[in-house]
Amino acid sequence: MTSILDVTPTLWAITSVVILGLIALDFLTVSRTPHEVKFKEAAFWSIFYIAVAVAFGVFIWTRYGSVFGTEYFAAYLVEKSLSVDNLFVFVIILTQFAVPSILHQRVLLFGVVLALVMRGVFIALGAAALHAFAFTFVIFGAILIWTGWKLFQHWDEDPDTDDNRMVKFVRSRMNVTEEFHDDKMFIRRDGKRFATPLFLVMIAVASTDLLFALDSIPATFGVTSEPFLVFTANAFALLGLRALYFLLKGLLDKLVYLSIGLAVILMFIGAKLILTYFHELNPVVPKISIGVSLSVIAGVLVIATVASWLKVRKDPTAIAHAGRMSDSEKEVTE
Repeated sequence: MTSILDVTPTLWAITSVVILGLIALDFLTVSRTPHEVKFKEAAFWSIFYIAVAVAFGVFIWTRYGSVFGTEYFAAYLVEKSLSVDNLFVFVIILTQFAVPSILHQRVLLFGVVLALVMRGVFIALGAAALHAFAFTFVIFGAILIWTGWKLFQHWDEDPDTDDNRMVKFVRSRMNVTEEFHDDKMFIRRDGKRFATPLFLVMIAVASTDLLFALDSIPATFGVTSEPFLVFTANAFALLGLRALYFLLKGLLDKLVYLSIGLAVILMFIGAKLILTYFHELNPVVPKISIGVSLSVIAGVLVIATVASWLKVRKDPTAIAHAGRMSDSEKEVTE
C-alpha cells in the first residue's frame, strides 16, 4: 500500500506556502474588516477558489498522469460535496446562536482554518495507519458505512446545538453573557471574566470541524491513497468554503435530497475501501476503479440535485436539512 506518487519535499513546501498564502489573502483582503458579504463578492471568490483547485488538478494530470489526475478530481468532488453539508451545519449554528451577520465571515474563517489544521493531523495519522496496517482500509470502510447509514436514517433532521456536549461543558464552567460584544470572545464585567456567545459559537464550530474531519478523511482516502492528493483536495475544497457559504446560503434550503446523496456516497466509498483490502488479499475479489468511483459520485450528486429541484417545484414549502449522524440525547434517553 505504499505511495507511488513521487512528490518531492520542494513540491510539498511550495504547495503548503501557496495554501497558507491563500489563507492570508482571505484574512487580509476580505475577512480582516467585518462586513456583510454581497453576492457579487461571494461569486468572485467562489470562482477564484474553484479555478485554483481546477488549475492544480490540471497540473497533477499533466505532470503525474491521468490516473492521479482523476484521483485528485474525485477526491476534490467528494470533499466539495461534504463541505456543502458542512455549510448546512454552519448555517444552523449561526442561526441558533443568532450571530450578527457582520460576524459571519470571522466565524467561517475560523472554521476553515481550524478544519485545515484538523484535517492535516488526521491525514498524517491516516496515512501512517494505512501504511503500517492494511486492515485500516476495512476500519475506514466500516466507519463510512456506519456514518452513511446513520445519515440516511436522519437525513431529514438537523443537529441541535443543545446536544453539543462541549458547548454544555463551557456553559457549566464559565460565565457567559447573553449578548454579543462586537468580535470579542471574552470581556470583563465588574472585575469578572465573561465569555461572550461568540466564544460558544467558536466551540460549536470546532466540534463540528472535528466530526467532519473524522468522516471526510476516510472518505478521501477511499478514492486515493496518496496523502498529497488527500491533503490538497481537502485544502482546496475548504479554502472556498467561506465564499461558498455567502453564495449558496439562500439556496441551501432547496437542496432537499443532498443529505441522502451524501449518505449514499459515504456508504459507496466505505464499500470500495473494504473491497480494496480484500482485492489485495485475493485478486478474484473485484476492485472498484477510480473511473467508476468518479462516475458514481458525480452521478449521485447530479441525481440528488435534480431530485431536489423537482421536489421544490412540486412542493415550494419543502426545506432541506443538514442531516444528523447520531441520535439526539433526547432520543437516547426516551
